[in-house]
Amino acid sequence: MNQILSSLAAIWGPWAQSGSQPYFWLPDRASTFARDVDWVFNFILYVSLFFFALIVALMCWFVLRYRRRPDRQEVEESPHHNTALELLWSVIPVILVCLMFYYGFEGYMDMRTPPRDAYEINVIAKKWAWLFKYPNGYVDDKLYVPAAEPVRLVMTSDDVIHSLYIPDFRVKQDLVPGRYTKMWFKAIKPGEYSLFCAEYCGSGHADMLSKVVVLEAAEFAAWLREAGDFLKKLPPEKAGEELHRRRGCAQCHSVDGKAGTGPTLLGIWGETHRMTDGSTAVVDENYVRESILEPGKRIREGFVNQMPTFKGVLSDEEIGYLIAYIKSLGGSAKGESP
Repeated sequence: MNQILSSLAAIWGPWAQSGSQPYFWLPDRASTFARDVDWVFNFILYVSLFFFALIVALMCWFVLRYRRRPDRQEVEESPHHNTALELLWSVIPVILVCLMFYYGFEGYMDMRTPPRDAYEINVIAKKWAWLFKYPNGYVDDKLYVPAAEPVRLVMTSDDVIHSLYIPDFRVKQDLVPGRYTKMWFKAIKPGEYSLFCAEYCGSGHADMLSKVVVLEAAEFAAWLREAGDFLKKLPPEKAGEELHRRRGCAQCHSVDGKAGTGPTLLGIWGETHRMTDGSTAVVDENYVRESILEPGKRIREGFVNQMPTFKGVLSDEEIGYLIAYIKSLGGSAKGESP
């Protein structure tokens, strides 16, 4: 329940705190798609509400008007055909449904046809984290995009079906293992917006949250230059700590001694662990590298193979930073291995 409330607060918090309700029950309009999507949504909603109210009102009136009464035993003869009435209740719904289809299809085609000059970002989803890879090779767990420029996401999943959903942009698209799906949008104003997985993907689904950070074009270019070099400006163990957070390692591997989906990293360096096949392995540089690139090769006893490979995602230099960070967490003297 706490996870559900936290997710709702993350989505609706900024809108609720604004002190106004500009879009009634919908979140902020932060992309060029939002106004058209809201218009179609409201059109369908209010047409449905109108006919619901009309049908219920007529039903209640018929119940009262034609109820059985003691002074009228004979059933009145009912008309069997009324051409005008039949045309009315056939033509009006057909016109309304055609309008719904037209505006919905028009919006759908717009969403499926990105501009040729759209800025492209690769997205990888895995249990239970998002990774956003930029043209310069930089990878982040948050989606940074320039304002007022079209952005195209080329997306895939490393394990199960996920679904990237940005409520304020009114866009959502499934990510399917073994294939690429695509989505585009144009953010209209700087700010931070919630991003989460809308497809149940396992026990950590509720924690698969991130942010879309929209920056002015000049700020975005400066951020990208700075972000591409941030690791080189940090000590190796600090760079590893950042990678542990940004690459989604923290979702499964804690650093407080408590086992999660995967074993904790606290105090494991130099320890000998038993594997599910009965063999043992010492936690050293080779073991950590193998576990990152080929996680299914040796599974620690007490855990199951749920970790996707980071081959092609982490460079040798970044793996070295993670090894330095794990070393900094100490050996068995500084923490107990579960």
